[in-house]
Amino acid sequence: MRNFILFVRRFFNLILFLTLEIICFVLIARTNTLQGNALLSSANTIAGIVYQKREDVVYYFGLKRMNDSLINENIRLRIALAQTQGVDTLKDSSVQRKITLDNDTTHIVRFANYVYRNARVVNNSVTSENNYITINRGSNQGIKRHMAVISSTGVVGEVINVSNNFASILSVLNVKRKLSARLKDGTMGSVMWDDGKPDVLILEDIPKELKVYRGDSVFTTSYSFFPPGILIGTVDRMRINKKNNIQVLYLKSATNFRNLQYVYVIENTLLDERRELQDSTKKAK
Repeated sequence: MRNFILFVRRFFNLILFLTLEIICFVLIARTNTLQGNALLSSANTIAGIVYQKREDVVYYFGLKRMNDSLINENIRLRIALAQTQGVDTLKDSSVQRKITLDNDTTHIVRFANYVYRNARVVNNSVTSENNYITINRGSNQGIKRHMAVISSTGVVGEVINVSNNFASILSVLNVKRKLSARLKDGTMGSVMWDDGKPDVLILEDIPKELKVYRGDSVFTTSYSFFPPGILIGTVDRMRINKKNNIQVLYLKSATNFRNLQYVYVIENTLLDERRELQDSTKKAK
């Protein structure tokens, strides 16, 4: 108590000045004078700035939760889109008749059932001959070998190794494998990586006579392990291979591999059956 009294005695003049200033501000603010309105406006501006800064901090720390929510929403939308993929009619070459299945009047035929799972990238390489990506999902989360992996913008790669809680992906940035692809008019070719450039892919086997323009999109086909119609990249430039007179297209990759953070792992529930049939056919030959 003695220290408090000494403090008040020491700073009495300052305390009195501040008290009178506060009283003056309150009296001015309560009036409808020009000064009162200006004071209230300034106070509201300062309060608004403080609230905005507080909301910015809260928003920043909530980004992870918001991002996870958006990823889950994207998965639901992709599943819904995959379930609608199909053909409206199956036409016989001579009579063009509709096919009805299981006494159901619908004529939608679903040719594949895709299940999407989100994952976060924990390791990624872009400068090797064969680049690999590690994700934080494994067999405990339903991940299996040979599953396709995509980003929110395009293709990423194929799952090749799986542990309990992690999986390794062979990126499309590799010199081992080619990827079946098609242009928007249906012309098909093979996509390979232009070694050393993580944002450039090469589409081969395109006829010289085909008119291709810069910016044309290139998509996956049903011949690959990817679902058909996934964007691979867009045409950036073209050249003619004089050895075989075939057109070579240089693509700008749809996926930014330099800044890959989240991916979707796609399970095709018919893939095992398809692979088993193809393997048995090869053995029969």
